Amino acid sequence: MRRDENETPAYQTQVINVERQSEAGTIQAAKLIQNGEIVAFPTETVYGLGANGLSGEAVAKIFAAKGRPADNPLIEHVAKKSDVRRLWMRTPKFAQILMDTFWPGPLTLIAQKSECVPDEVTAGLNTVAVRMPLNKTARALISKAGVPIAAPSANRSGRPSPTTAQHVLDDMDGRIPLILDGGPCKYGVESTVLTLVGAPTILRPGAITREMLEAVIGEVRVANSILHPMKDGEIAASPGMKYKHYAPNAEVVVVNGEPENVARVINALYRQAEAEGVECEIAATEQTRHFYNGMQYTVLGDRNEPGTLCANLFTALREMDKRAERIYAEGIPADQEGLAYMNRLLRAAGFKMIEAE
Repeated sequence: MRRDENETPAYQTQVINVERQSEAGTIQAAKLIQNGEIVAFPTETVYGLGANGLSGEAVAKIFAAKGRPADNPLIEHVAKKSDVRRLWMRTPKFAQILMDTFWPGPLTLIAQKSECVPDEVTAGLNTVAVRMPLNKTARALISKAGVPIAAPSANRSGRPSPTTAQHVLDDMDGRIPLILDGGPCKYGVESTVLTLVGAPTILRPGAITREMLEAVIGEVRVANSILHPMKDGEIAASPGMKYKHYAPNAEVVVVNGEPENVARVINALYRQAEAEGVECEIAATEQTRHFYNGMQYTVLGDRNEPGTLCANLFTALREMDKRAERIYAEGIPADQEGLAYMNRLLRAAGFKMIEAE
């Protein structure tokens, strides 16, 4: 999604490859953060759009650049575990063992916020989400900036999250001053968000699965909103809960069930849409590609290894969006990393799903 031709660019967006200019790039980005600006930077999950997490004025620029609803909270990113002390009122039960086990990494923890965290970060909630990224460029940026960095994904609100610097540029060119290009992201979906206010509950699934968490702290609940729309009036306690997210311009339809049944239904839907003049593409898996001979399809990965599907999902949605008006996507079992995949896919589809009998 390029900037609208009638929109005056606020910036001449610069892209710095951190493999070639690591030190200079992070120093320049850190100075921008210190001066109240916003920058895009790589993490192991997706690219983030960051600002000084202690400045409400700076954080407001994130919402303006993305077109993000103000009631959608952000995550504070820290460079070391001890940084949570200034952001949380107190360290809740299980937090230390979770940090020691999974940080740095794709796990976000929610606890009661301290007074130094601006309301702009938390959407007015009394809790704040915090994580310590695994990506070295991200941690170097946070360290050099000297402040926690509040950041959602670096895309226009509602669009597929960016997993390359080019994706960021496609969405944010002219809207931000700088993009640090650290290459493709490792996991390709956002971090797992776990609230520790009350019973430990996953609010957004990611590469750190329920099963991995339960092996460390025992029972972990899963929020109903992960696979179902939020109810009217329900408050989003985490990013990615409330609105349609990750969506291309093309219509996305999820078909769920046994692989052969799914392929049969998708075949019929595809042929019908094709007869009606609708350009279609199929988001397939290695196991089902042979069902779609003669049709336009993209293989996202191995359905028995959901992490491969997660890693390719957002890039595939962006690429298919260039060719298709409608995307038929196969559902998979929502366990292990399959929960994260189905969460992103269903939100991209606005929860439009067909059960293949």
